[in-house]
Amino acid sequence: MSAIEKDSSPALSLSNVQFRWQLGQAACLDIENLSISKGESVFLYGPSGIGKSTLLSLAGGIITPQRGQVTVLGSDLGALSGAARDRFRVDHAGFIFQQFNLIPYLSMLENVLLPCRLSLRRQQRASVAHGSPREAAVALLDTLGLDAHLYQRHVTGLSIGQQQRVAAARALIGQPEIIIADEPTSALDADRQKDFIALILQQCASHGSSLLFVSHDHRLASQFNRELDLQKINRVEQN
Repeated sequence: MSAIEKDSSPALSLSNVQFRWQLGQAACLDIENLSISKGESVFLYGPSGIGKSTLLSLAGGIITPQRGQVTVLGSDLGALSGAARDRFRVDHAGFIFQQFNLIPYLSMLENVLLPCRLSLRRQQRASVAHGSPREAAVALLDTLGLDAHLYQRHVTGLSIGQQQRVAAARALIGQPEIIIADEPTSALDADRQKDFIALILQQCASHGSSLLFVSHDHRLASQFNRELDLQKINRVEQN
């Protein structure tokens, strides 16, 4: 039985959400309903400028809508203070950014361990699963094909592909319930894209994590449980 069959309650839901960047501007997102189940992998696609990154920022509580409700794991993010949203995000969500956003003066291993330094919840989960956060980080890096001799190297000395896998390990450590990925494969060739996505899906499936993966490249969609076209669910008219 799959994780989705075990628990179909929403990991993420948006209800009548409308967002605009500035007062007086037209809304850039207007979504009546969007729901992602616990353990589900969803491929969200659409052309540039349609609001994909804005939607991810709403899902992670980085921003809040002017109208409607964004609920993650049963918590209404709009009802939380900014500090509470920050705490909720680091405890429950892992982000993989298009530009990776690694800390340049930290080593590969230190970058991966960062969420466990910021979140007691993720530190405890990593320790329960592997004995310590460090061992959890090593296990992830090994699974992602990164050699031990690289662990103490600053991330600025890594290749793009290596940096990408470090970013994935950082997002996955401590088994966050939801993984949010913003076009993380855009710099990779087709074979490396496929392998990377397979690794992320395997890791999410093994821990029952939901995955919201955003890309403009619809060819990747077949590897996911479900695909969503943001252009169809965003009620804002595009020029």
